[in-house]
Amino acid sequence: MASLEQSIELHGQAQQPDLVSDLGRRLGRAVARSWILLLVAAIWETAPRVGLVEAAFLPPLSEVLATGWQLLRNGQLLSHIKASLSRSLLGFSLAILIGVPLGLAIGWYKAVADAINPLLEVLRNTAALALLPVFLLLLGIGEASKVALVIYSCTWPILLNTISGVRGVDPLLIKSARTMGLSPLQLFRKVILPAAVPTVFVGIRLAGAYSLLVLVAAEMIGAKAGLGYLIIYAQYNFQIPSMYVGIVTITALGLTFNQLLMRLEQRFTSWKVAPKE
Repeated sequence: MASLEQSIELHGQAQQPDLVSDLGRRLGRAVARSWILLLVAAIWETAPRVGLVEAAFLPPLSEVLATGWQLLRNGQLLSHIKASLSRSLLGFSLAILIGVPLGLAIGWYKAVADAINPLLEVLRNTAALALLPVFLLLLGIGEASKVALVIYSCTWPILLNTISGVRGVDPLLIKSARTMGLSPLQLFRKVILPAAVPTVFVGIRLAGAYSLLVLVAAEMIGAKAGLGYLIIYAQYNFQIPSMYVGIVTITALGLTFNQLLMRLEQRFTSWKVAPKE
């Protein structure tokens, strides 16, 4: 019994240094990856205080964070975040439902591509924000026009990357699958789709960024809630810290959204070999 207890104790002592070293390595990697952000934060904090920039136009970071905490406590920031996220996620989801199936059809069926390509070439070169007045005239200044703008801007990266993913599948892989007797449906489901998924997710991640950026611009013109409205309202009323709170919040949401999409991509592409660090 004593020897068993001693072995358990020795095993626990051996694991503690491993745990500490693992935490140390993770902390070191986190610092190495984020040192530039820490440097920017330090410059932002000190530059207004030492007079390098006018504090009225660029308040110290601590003042911006304090204002953000105040807006968070009184519920204003959360209401703006909720308004922007609801519009962004709805438009982004609908863009996926439109862009992925249409991109698969265009990339795989030549007849579909020949029929739709002329229209796509015209529309893809029309900037989304240039169509904002059109959406406002047709759909009004309510939620529909903002969601429609997000759908339009997000559909293109998803659609184009899906087409590229399908057309970029190795022809030898397709030929080998056909020699094994796979039907067209099995070929598409077991070969084309898995091979195209990484490229499709590139478009989805780009669309995730567009869904926030374009929406914020739309909210600055015709909205009474949302992060874009918060930024433009704060600027007009010279509430500069609140303006920067809106900008920082958009950045944080964009980073979080991108990380979630990366995790989702890893689940769908678990067959890929991870690169060595």
